[in-house]
Amino acid sequence: MELLELLECSPPLAREPLDAEQAAGVARVFKALGDPVRLRILSIVASREGGEACVCDITDAFELSQPTISHHLKVLKDVGLLTSERRASWVYYRLVPDTLAELSTLLNTPATV
Repeated sequence: MELLELLECSPPLAREPLDAEQAAGVARVFKALGDPVRLRILSIVASREGGEACVCDITDAFELSQPTISHHLKVLKDVGLLTSERRASWVYYRLVPDTLAELSTLLNTPATV
């Protein structure tokens, strides 16, 4: 089940506990974010003008092989944090704002908790 589908029906953590399926889905996203390379990739994409980055710009920011970068990009796409679009011979990546908003809503707790 997609993260957005899981979170559409789940309230923020402070109101009601997640069920097992919801927790597993959200954990996949946090596991993807738990890798420093993937977190840096998200930061690179988010900080680019227009909110998108060419795969060439992402690859150039690391001392990792192209297949390794491709793996990390695939993980981020699989959990719904990134989307991509091919333009000629390059692929451009963008954040999925809805996924980030859902994670933010899930973690948003009142100051009194």
